[in-house]
Amino acid sequence: MKDTSISICKGIAIILMVMGHAECPSHIGRFIYEFHMPLFFITSGYFFSLKYINDEATFLKKKIKGIYWPFVKWSFFFLIIHNFMFDLGVMNEQYGNASGGVAHPYTWHQMQQNLWSIITFMGGYDVFLAGAFWFFRALFVGSILYLVVFKLVYSLRLKEFDNLCGISKHQVTKTGIMVCVIMLLLCAWKTSERLTINSIAQGGYRDLMGCFFIGCGFLMQNRLNKIQLSWWLAALLFGIVLAFAEYAPSNMAWNATFLQFVKLPVPAISGFFMLYIISRKIDLHDTVLKRFLVFCGNNTLYVFIFHIISFKLVSIVKIIYYHLDWQQIGCHMVIHEHAKNDYFWIAYTIVGVAVPLLSYRVYERAKCFMYLYFHKVSK
Repeated sequence: MKDTSISICKGIAIILMVMGHAECPSHIGRFIYEFHMPLFFITSGYFFSLKYINDEATFLKKKIKGIYWPFVKWSFFFLIIHNFMFDLGVMNEQYGNASGGVAHPYTWHQMQQNLWSIITFMGGYDVFLAGAFWFFRALFVGSILYLVVFKLVYSLRLKEFDNLCGISKHQVTKTGIMVCVIMLLLCAWKTSERLTINSIAQGGYRDLMGCFFIGCGFLMQNRLNKIQLSWWLAALLFGIVLAFAEYAPSNMAWNATFLQFVKLPVPAISGFFMLYIISRKIDLHDTVLKRFLVFCGNNTLYVFIFHIISFKLVSIVKIIYYHLDWQQIGCHMVIHEHAKNDYFWIAYTIVGVAVPLLSYRVYERAKCFMYLYFHKVSK
């Protein structure tokens, strides 16, 4: 039976991401933010192959096709519909994020500038409709940076890449550890001195930390299967993450302080191992839950892109339920009023996951039907 543990892991993580964006209770949110985004970088690194050391062009093409192009395509889509959302009343200049910030319609000049930013340095995306798109850039930059630094570190150790079969596991592991250490030192330097990488949107912290977690994932290759599948171990890891969430909270915020940076790696890696053990347990039996999580994990892109706009459906219901001002539908990411004492975050989570996945399934079925229909007609 095919091992789908990583897909299940990603499926759980994307659900947790939507839950965090749905303004779940603060203690749950702090727990989720300790590890859910690092997990995606770790799983990316888990599939990094040494064959790309001597085939950088193929690696770059793969990342452009899988990360850069989806970012540009969907950022452009949300750029085009931005002003239309104001015309529909879905966005307005009265209600916005929890801190009071609001969105404004774009001028023609702003739209052009945003397009340039989207293409040239993966910025300029609509923060109210695509606020989580920083992940595309961090994963793209972090992946390429990992390949470059890995090759550089190994070359400095006077090794040759002409014959990958000659590279021992010990040499690969040692190089991987050195890359992770370099990334940690760079992040420590950056956060302690409040430095900024001006050529990268938001300053580069997420990109550097993403590279570190990618490195962690690479080091886990061929080692994850050796982890003991124990609920006791999962509970211990849960306790570690919970302790950090309650007493030393951190996350992958773009403007992290040195202290926030120091507090992140342990709960992030612990959270990954915790979810991996749970995922392996789920993967042992063919259940509806397993099939759903595998499907969810294999299609995280669509949840990632469309969960925020899907939230608007729940916001309509909440407005009707509480008799709120209709313009509150413009709140980002969800309606903040009553959020601390109601359970609408559960509805936001369900809809934020289900609508993108159902829409994708309907789209795939329709595409398949159209293909079969025209193929039949052509005969």
